[in-house]
Amino acid sequence: MRDWLIGLAVAAVCLIVSWAVLVLLARRLPPGILRDLAAFVPDCVTAVRRLRRDPRVPRRARVAIVVAGIWVASPIDLIPEFLPVIGPLDDIVVVALALRYAARQVPRQVLLDAWPGEPRLLLRLLGP
Repeated sequence: MRDWLIGLAVAAVCLIVSWAVLVLLARRLPPGILRDLAAFVPDCVTAVRRLRRDPRVPRRARVAIVVAGIWVASPIDLIPEFLPVIGPLDDIVVVALALRYAARQVPRQVLLDAWPGEPRLLLRLLGP
């Protein structure tokens, strides 16, 4: 039992450190594609939190958004978070799919209001 707790603690610390690195990179990098990618996961977490509480979001879209938020917060990943650059890739894909699904059921302005980052990124993600 002790080994499991130690393993869980190590995984939680790795997850927190990787998120901290992403937030730091998002603030420190010069404007450009790398900064946008580093800021994407924290922006997604914020958007998921805001959309989850918004009464204009239908139940199906809210469920998809909550599942994506749980996926991002989960220490279990298809690609380990500690791998530089590609670590958060599975989180990005899951959140992007959930936001595209929600975009079919939620007015675009609601999504834009919930998005804390650069609106052009969300518009590129959602498509026409």
